[in-house]
Amino acid sequence: MSAIGVAVVGSAGRLGSLACEWIAAADDLELVARVEASADLVTELRRTAPAVAVDLTRAPLGLPHGRAMLECGVRPVIGTSGVDAAQTAQLDHLARAAGLGGIVVPNFSLGVWLMQQAAELAARHMPRFEIVEMHHERKLDAPSGTAVHSAERLAEVAGLDPSDVRIHSLRLPGAASNQEIVFGAEGEWLRLRHETYGLACFAPGLLASIRYADRAEGVARGLGAVLGGP
Repeated sequence: MSAIGVAVVGSAGRLGSLACEWIAAADDLELVARVEASADLVTELRRTAPAVAVDLTRAPLGLPHGRAMLECGVRPVIGTSGVDAAQTAQLDHLARAAGLGGIVVPNFSLGVWLMQQAAELAARHMPRFEIVEMHHERKLDAPSGTAVHSAERLAEVAGLDPSDVRIHSLRLPGAASNQEIVFGAEGEWLRLRHETYGLACFAPGLLASIRYADRAEGVARGLGAVLGGP
């Protein structure tokens, strides 16, 4: 079986440069292009012809980059913040019309996905909750894509509109990428917290998302599509 050709868009960034290393080290993947965020994406995709392209740039570039990838016949893996459920639906429509697939992943961490799974169980019994997300001061978008995705999932379980879920965003030095979901009921609180201490936690989810996108039909949202859960 031939290796999957992959382009990394945003390859000069911290996560982008690591993603290039992870892809190059995988036996079933081939890094065919390193594309900086400032480059002409369509030109680079047509020149290198990857099967899958991973976008690791910045909000709000995820949606236009995803559209450009699909127009070039390339399957997108969008790891950039700011691509919400409605925008994912737009990409899904374009992908299905072109006979392609891909995925939008608000967070590649397996730990975050597990926290969301646990939070859905909690929300069935404790439907009052708020989300606190903490990032470094250089992160431009607030709330984070992870927090928005968590709010969407929990709102569905609790029968709420996602806009009714309160999200508190902290942007301070010293933080990496942390999230806490706090549930409250009479006489008790339940806290679910996820902390990251390095970017290596994103490698398994990112690589699995590339493999998923290579065979997907339509554009899914969230790591659950890769892992066989919500």
